[in-house]
Amino acid sequence: MDKELLIEKETGQDSLTFTITGRIYSSNADLLETHLEKALEEKINTIILNMGKVEYISTVGIRIILKTYMDAKKAGGKLEIEMPSESVRNVLKITALDEMLVSRTGPQDESSGAQPKQQENI
Repeated sequence: MDKELLIEKETGQDSLTFTITGRIYSSNADLLETHLEKALEEKINTIILNMGKVEYISTVGIRIILKTYMDAKKAGGKLEIEMPSESVRNVLKITALDEMLVSRTGPQDESSGAQPKQQENI
């Protein structure tokens, strides 16, 4: 595993949340792509990317996320980004992908003023 990128996953009832930490470079983006492709193969209905701890994302990382979004949508599912860090939010705004990819219902980052929803342990 690349030291610059850590991906943790948490399975929900009909979703899979990936908490991503570090920097997504073209040299390590294949790790993210592998996780997302596996989620699509498992027919996960909702893929959530918690990107609050992502310091940097390359164009390759954006391409992988966009491709997964389109593949999930085609299969009747969805991909959402929750709590994007400031750098991720800036890249998404510049590429005009923020409106399409950033969740409006899940936890938000502190700069948005919204409060994160409480997690319930089952």
